[in-house]
This record gives sequence, C-alpha cells and structure tokens, in this order.
Amino acid sequence: MKTRKLGNGGLEVSAIGLGCMGLSFGYGPAAEKQDAIALIRAAAERGVTFFDSAEAYGPYTNEEVLGEALAPFRDRVVIATKFGFKDANPLAGLDSRPQQVRAVAEASLLRLNTDRIDLFYQHRVDPNVPIEDVAGTVKDLIAEGKVKHFGLSEAGEDSIRRAHAVQPVAALQSEYSLWWREPEKEILPVLEELGIGFVPFSPLGKGFLTGAITADTTFDKTDFRNIAPRFTTQARAANTVLVERIGEIAAAKQATCAQIAIAWVLAQKPWIAPIPGTTKLHRLEENLGAADIDLTSEDIYLIEGALAGLTVQGERYPAQFSSLINR
Repeated sequence: MKTRKLGNGGLEVSAIGLGCMGLSFGYGPAAEKQDAIALIRAAAERGVTFFDSAEAYGPYTNEEVLGEALAPFRDRVVIATKFGFKDANPLAGLDSRPQQVRAVAEASLLRLNTDRIDLFYQHRVDPNVPIEDVAGTVKDLIAEGKVKHFGLSEAGEDSIRRAHAVQPVAALQSEYSLWWREPEKEILPVLEELGIGFVPFSPLGKGFLTGAITADTTFDKTDFRNIAPRFTTQARAANTVLVERIGEIAAAKQATCAQIAIAWVLAQKPWIAPIPGTTKLHRLEENLGAADIDLTSEDIYLIEGALAGLTVQGERYPAQFSSLINR
C-alpha cells in the first residue's frame, strides 16, 4: 500500500484508510464484534495503516472494537478518533468545552486500549466555544503525550485558520467525492496554503457511487440513508445518471465504479487520504485496489467532461441533523 503525508507534522498514513463508523453506527445494525475485528485486521494485513473512529459511533462501541482489533498492530497504525458531541450523541448538540475535550480524550484512550491518540479531531465546530480554546486544549494534550496530532472535521476557512494559529492542524476531515465537491471552492486552497492534509469521508457517496444502490434499493429501518434527502427514491432515480457515466469510464479502465470514484479523489492532491468504509471483505479489497489505479490528466479530463452539467439531487443531511453541517 502506498503512503501519503498529512500536514507538515510528519503524519504518514496509507493512501487509503478505513472509515470504521459503519461497523457500529449509521448504516443499519452493528456488525457482530468478531466480524468487525476480522475486517479491521484484514485491512491492517493488507497494508492499511489509517483507521478512523469516534466516540459517537455506537456510541462508544466502535472505539472498543477498534482498540481490540488493532492491539497486535498498534505500533504500525494510525488511530484517529473524535470529540465534540454532547454525550457522544450527534442529535444532542455540540460540546467542545476544554474540560469535555479532556474527558473524552481520557475515555477514548481507555476504550482504544492505547496510550496515545494519533489524530484527535473536533467532530464539528462548536459555535459556543472559541476554536482557540479547543486548539489550546488539544495542544496541551499533545504536550502531555496523550495526543499526537490535531484535526478538524467539516470546519470552514475561518475556523481552520484560527485553530491552526494556536496548534498546527494536521488534517481536515470532510465529505468529498464525485457527488459532493463543495470543498474545492474554498477549503482545498486553504489546506494547500497552510500545509494541512485532507481526509475525505464518504468518498463513495455513502455507497451510491458503487453502483450497487438504485431507486428500488431498500435500507434497514435503522439506516441513516432512509432520512437523507439525497437518498429519497426520486433523488436516487435522478442521480443514477452520475453512476452510469462513472460506470462507462470504469469499464474502459477495467475497474469498478467504486475504484474510479476513489482513484479520482486520490488524484486531486498528493496530501489527500480518503477513508471509505465497508463491512464486507470483498468490498474492502475492491476499495484498496483503487490505490493501484493511476488516473492520467487525460483520464481526469474525460471524467470531468462526462460529469459536466450533471446536478446531484438532494441535500446531504435532513434538517434535524443540523449539527452535522455546522461550520
């Protein structure tokens, strides 16, 4: 597996990481513990060194599973986790008060069965706590050896600049894919200017860009996509043309839709490391295969041309999840 550097602080990770949220949260029932551990270890055995979790995934159980799974690999992997929601509940609102950040760090260390958090993200910007206080708290945790690097998630330009001035930000994690390209407008230029890495979550559009989801697909009753505006039956039907175009390009490259979608993200900048998630071994292997696909400038031009003029239908999140789009 190829590696990439995130930020200017020496944080090196596999070009493709593993987003672990779906093993415990968001996409239907949690995977059986031993199945989740087996998948995580399979990723590590295949060269993945970058694993993403959060106290809110479960809540709490995702970190516990990840800690147990990665114990045999601990010194050769990077573990990222997050703080920032009240009671680890995205619907309960935000809480990045310094004392809460510290409390989450201590609890996450125990659940992850480790003595340091390699990358500690603020899950969402808390408008009630100055970002300088958040960055300063993580800076202290770094000085104490409990955290190695500081990250932000879905933060806007002003928050990024203010946080970075207090404690260098190693990475920003935000949604980015062929069907959500908003970060290109303001965020990617700022990250390049400041020397901050970018970690796209949902590089496969929450599964839609794999081509496995159609207007007729049904989701488990606990699956977040049931309430996501972008996944209504009408929106899926309208957005199918995007996947069809990607499929044509994939066929020409003897690759899958998922591999082209991930390879496109990788091709945007050398300091981008996406974290697609899955619960299935064959999907994991498929996703990791994208690291071996080198898209040329001509390939990128053809992809851009094929998708030009297409407008993705539906918002990313429903109104009740406003805390997930806080900037």
